Amino acid sequence: MDFYLARRVHGLTLLGIMGEAPKLTPAESRAVVRRALARVAGRVPVVVGVSNAELGALAALANDAMAAGAAGVMVAPAPGLAGDAALVDYMASVFAALDPATPVVYQDYPQATGVPLTVEVFHRMVEAFPRLVMLKHEDCPGLTKLRRIRAETARAGRRRVSVLVGNNAIYYPQELARGADGAMTGFSYPEMLVEVYERFIAGDAEGAEDVFDVYLPLLRYEAQPGIGLAVRKELLFRRGALASPTVRAPGLTLAAEEHRELDRLVARLERRLKA
Repeated sequence: MDFYLARRVHGLTLLGIMGEAPKLTPAESRAVVRRALARVAGRVPVVVGVSNAELGALAALANDAMAAGAAGVMVAPAPGLAGDAALVDYMASVFAALDPATPVVYQDYPQATGVPLTVEVFHRMVEAFPRLVMLKHEDCPGLTKLRRIRAETARAGRRRVSVLVGNNAIYYPQELARGADGAMTGFSYPEMLVEVYERFIAGDAEGAEDVFDVYLPLLRYEAQPGIGLAVRKELLFRRGALASPTVRAPGLTLAAEEHRELDRLVARLERRLKA
């Protein structure tokens, strides 16, 4: 928490999909949330991932998180939902299970859940669920979807929902240009995410992309499916944010070759930053 706050992040997300939340017991999840929120102490808003196919467990973690000071909760659809009607019905059940005052982020990550979200269904959910306040946009390819959401919302005068992007922010400059409000994702150099955003909203889109380009080789390496979490934990360990880079089982371990590749990528990044 201290590491991220020192790099001027505007918010934090706990217990997301890429990390090790699915490997935690319910007691461990609550402990992580309470400890992190106590450390942040309201300095930035914190969203807590509570996705769970069992709605009672989902609601229990959500209530605990909100009581501890979370700004809202993030929910991904239960894997295996088939069809638009099933998705809308599931989210209706989620909102019915949650406290009426809890703001919700919908995590649209079909690569992991297998549940697609069409633009039409998203608009439908925005109208049906007033507590749906944010979309975490991780569909891929998704730039056209993002543009359509923004254009159709404006054209129809619909309620505007915040859109923050994930996928390791691999398409960040283009997503900002298409109407995203920022990034809600992990990267071992969060200061890049902050600087790109701040330059973009200040009107310096070219400068924002220049900064992004410097980090892109390392960002891309960290975004690898499967091994990306091990890469991120190793980099955060090297930067002093973690006491250990070990990935909780089941998980991949970096080989000597990966360590050498990281050495080279980090050295190149540091040279380019100095330049």
